[in-house]
Amino acid sequence: MTETIHKGEVFSFWKLLSENRIEVPIIQRDYAQGRIDEREIRDNFLNALYQSLDDSVAIKLDFIYGSIENKILQPLDGQQRLTTLFLLHWYAAVRENQMTEEVRNKFLQFTYETRISSREFCIALVNKHISINDCEEDLREKIVDSPWFVLSWEKDPTIDAMLRTINDINNKFCKVENLWAKLSADDCFISFYHVELKNIGLTDDLYIKMNARGKLLSPFENFKASFQKYIIDNNWERNVEFQDTFACQVDNKWTDLLWSHRKEDSVDEAFMRLASTVAMIRLSLERHDNRVSNIALLQENPNALKPEMISGQGFTYLNDCFNLYSKLYSSKTNLTLNFNLWQHSADESIFSAVVFEDNTSSNIQKNSASYTQKVLFFAQTEYLRKVSTFDLEKYQDWMRIIRNIISRGDITKYGDRPTIIRSPQTFDGVINLVYELSEGCEDINLYLAKLQSVKSSFAKEQVEEEILKAKLINQEPSYKSTIIELEDNNLLRGRIAFALFCIDFHKEEVSFGLDIDLLKLVSNVFTKYFNQEDELSNSLRRALLTIENDGVYEYYTYWWSFWNVASADKRCLIDKYRELEYYLYSEHKIYFKKLILRLIDKTYDEIINDFIPPQDMPGWKVRLIKDETLLNNFCRSNYIAIPKDNSCCYLLKSMRPRDLNGCEKIDSISIDSTEVVI
Repeated sequence: MTETIHKGEVFSFWKLLSENRIEVPIIQRDYAQGRIDEREIRDNFLNALYQSLDDSVAIKLDFIYGSIENKILQPLDGQQRLTTLFLLHWYAAVRENQMTEEVRNKFLQFTYETRISSREFCIALVNKHISINDCEEDLREKIVDSPWFVLSWEKDPTIDAMLRTINDINNKFCKVENLWAKLSADDCFISFYHVELKNIGLTDDLYIKMNARGKLLSPFENFKASFQKYIIDNNWERNVEFQDTFACQVDNKWTDLLWSHRKEDSVDEAFMRLASTVAMIRLSLERHDNRVSNIALLQENPNALKPEMISGQGFTYLNDCFNLYSKLYSSKTNLTLNFNLWQHSADESIFSAVVFEDNTSSNIQKNSASYTQKVLFFAQTEYLRKVSTFDLEKYQDWMRIIRNIISRGDITKYGDRPTIIRSPQTFDGVINLVYELSEGCEDINLYLAKLQSVKSSFAKEQVEEEILKAKLINQEPSYKSTIIELEDNNLLRGRIAFALFCIDFHKEEVSFGLDIDLLKLVSNVFTKYFNQEDELSNSLRRALLTIENDGVYEYYTYWWSFWNVASADKRCLIDKYRELEYYLYSEHKIYFKKLILRLIDKTYDEIINDFIPPQDMPGWKVRLIKDETLLNNFCRSNYIAIPKDNSCCYLLKSMRPRDLNGCEKIDSISIDSTEVVI
């Protein structure tokens, strides 16, 4: 092979365009040289071009590599420079009124395949009339305001970048005389080497992998190119009109949908997040052998999505999702939920959480919604797909039941409440449960009331509770408001079994209905005393000390440890708010039930003041109940230690104190050594 072939042939842009059609291929990234954050690169390139033309000094640009088939050149490196040169030549021809039919046809030889909207814009730019009058003009605004400009084009990152470059070209070249003549001349000072890949022994695939120049393609650009090929290879769009194809929709209608759910000026990340979420859902539903590992991979990195992770059914579902949400958002359908999703709440909407919002609960990947939010998205999507007429109340009923199921947490006695869906395995389980229940999502309460059994074993107890509540509501619709009020309580969080326990209701008695008046009173207590995370007070702790179970006043026995320093048993007087949730379903829940029933008629202070201690109650315990200063001032840890003889207690300075220093001893003598009268 000769050195001449290695060097390639020298071309000016106009000469190259005269001999070949230039198509920027789909595997290429968008035009990046015009982006806001590429100003330095853009300015340096334009300055070099300006200097060459102004000083009449030849400049050789870097190599441009590509393949030529049937006189169609597809550049695999150099498309950024070629696009800027195209815009400079267009600017010169328009400004100097040189856009003849011959020149116009030659400009139309340059086209973009990365996005359909980019291609249409280039055609319109050449065919439509626009005048350039002076250096101060904002050409971007002028073009955007033109009647032929499609508003959605401005959301295309390539078009946005082109418009910015056009403005910069106008600012720099507006006073260059005979610009068109200089650029279109056979001996143009600006030239470059074009090298065909086959002439240097490189295949397209190898060169793409090398891609040693410039920035790599974005994950979206890589996925889009390979996915379109995958669609064609699988013949998934054989009977689809062009305007309904994936390639067309992703650059038009779907871009409009994602534009309001984007980061910065690109919808690429939003697309990858939505597509990977749909892929995770379909992997679970279609029971792929490697689904768990792939679900975990996509959760950690949505950009890891590969075309082969999407089946034909998955492709159809992805199209349905995009079209469905495009229609909903254009019609401004109200998808607002009238209840709290607690730690799974989104800043804007469930859709926004999936495609745009940062995942503040993850230390792995900020740009991936939580497993739970993706389940909520699936539940919402299934309702929207399956109902013929959207009913806001029925939609909220459906989403509420899903909320209740996924909010069921494995609370510990320390108040730790990790989300129930925190692994690919649990995600897989709940997706299939939601899919099973979605058969009746159009009227979920009626469906559950008549349901005989559920195949899925996920969150079995909570599903059984949802069936019980549905039967009660179906039997007596007036129950619904009280049940909903209890479900929305911050402490109960969708699970009302304890409230039913308070009124001595058993599921076997469902046909007899509820003592709804008493349940309303219980609900009022939860609303008043247990609806905020900061409502855990020493008044609550002291009131609980007045409650007995079979004559034993020891609600604190739910937590136990031994303190060697004083040879005493350590107990907890409930340290964290969420420990109450654990307490509701522990073997000690009778204490809390009795407190709830007392709070119907009395306040904490009234319970404490009205309490008459039995004769055998240890004096230290009576003092803790009656003297509010003890817990307030000397037991910030909320842990106490009780010796075997029950003669006193220690108010611990911390959960695990190493010595007695700072731990107050409470017996029948007050802290200041004065006698306490009981």
